[in-house]
Amino acid sequence: MAEEPGAQRAFPDEDRPIRDEDGNLNPEFIDAVEAAVEAGERDRVLALAGDLHAADVAALIAALPAELRSAFVQLQGEDFDFAALTELDESVRVQLLEDLPANTVAEGVAELDSDDAVYILEDLDDEDREKILAEMPVGDRIALKRSLDYPEGSAGRRMRNAFIAVPQFWNVGQTIDHLREAGDLPDEFHEVFVVDPAFKLLGTVPLSQLLRSQRIRPMVELMTETRHVVHASEYQDEVAPRFERYNLVSAPVLDEEDRLVGVLTIDDIVDVIQEEVDEDIKRLAGVGDEDLSDTVLTSSRSRLPWLVVNSLTAIAAASVIGLFEGTIQQMVALAVLMPIVASMGGNAGTQAMTVTVRAIATRELSRRNTWRIVRREAAVGLVNGIMIAALVGVASGWWFGDIDLGIVIASALVINMLVAGLAGVLVPLTLNRLKIDPAIASAVFVTTVTDVIGFFAFLGLATWWFGLL
Repeated sequence: MAEEPGAQRAFPDEDRPIRDEDGNLNPEFIDAVEAAVEAGERDRVLALAGDLHAADVAALIAALPAELRSAFVQLQGEDFDFAALTELDESVRVQLLEDLPANTVAEGVAELDSDDAVYILEDLDDEDREKILAEMPVGDRIALKRSLDYPEGSAGRRMRNAFIAVPQFWNVGQTIDHLREAGDLPDEFHEVFVVDPAFKLLGTVPLSQLLRSQRIRPMVELMTETRHVVHASEYQDEVAPRFERYNLVSAPVLDEEDRLVGVLTIDDIVDVIQEEVDEDIKRLAGVGDEDLSDTVLTSSRSRLPWLVVNSLTAIAAASVIGLFEGTIQQMVALAVLMPIVASMGGNAGTQAMTVTVRAIATRELSRRNTWRIVRREAAVGLVNGIMIAALVGVASGWWFGDIDLGIVIASALVINMLVAGLAGVLVPLTLNRLKIDPAIASAVFVTTVTDVIGFFAFLGLATWWFGLL
């Protein structure tokens, strides 16, 4: 039986726990498993890793050399829990699946919940996926193919095909007897669905209410209408806020003809939320869907496009500086202070952009509150701009012994931070309206706006104030 997550256990023949104080796998434990795999010692591998939690097994697989991962799985045979693969980075999981025999993967995946099985298979090439599906029992193969036919990222891909549904004419006693006698029930469930002969959902009966009711009561009397249903074609990031908003534990999934085809549970949605947060953080930095286990070529390909875009926007900002080349030559202090204006505007814009992108992702922004948020961020930019401008203006005037220079940079900072607040909101909103992911594209354009406005305001004001041209 797998140990509880986070549990500490000493590995055989050693007094040290499997994980160290920082929560990382103990190097000595990894070395011991690696030696056992290289020697082909099945019993030793099972003694070391046979009863680990799936998350610990995944961490162990990732820590092993790539050439030993397949052997590690095959040595354990039917004792290996393929649920561990759901915890692996995509690149490691795909490579491991390609190295394993198709029948081995098919046998392991067939034992999983349908949502975990789909998650493991969906990233494979069509040819490799079909080889594995061909080795599975017909019933499992048809169910998985049906889920895989739904779009990537949809509720149909994430749902579990195993659920409890009973006819509308059953009573409590018949339902309880069915739950006791049926051999193909899901391991965990929270409610019983009541359906009509066409398998359309009529209502839901929580297990707690079912077990407290008399056996003769009809299920239709106990059921409540399910208001928070999910359609299989809906995307998972649209469904997740519904679970959070209404404190749902599970939700039925309906197909295009409103027939009950699956169920989404809160543990699935927690994974969705974590994936979306991880994805947005990466996209804000312009790295796309990248993992630490990716190769140099894969990481370079992921980051390069937005670096190219950023280089073009940087040229645009540099061209503004070129317009004031004569001004800078006459007053070197301007070249020293320019980065302050640009960096402060960039930081202010990033703050507003981060808040806005998160609000878009969580569906907190609507037409009703959009302009209120725009006005708020503009006001925040103005207030912070005045405060920072006072500080930097006094410091610059004292540093260069020129109060006029302090006034110029202070004025430029107020302008740039006001614009930064507006850009941090308007750029993500505009990109979202154009169906462009604001998480991955906003940073480049916000930085460009603050750089161009910052340089133009500072150098333009200096040229006018000092009459340098």
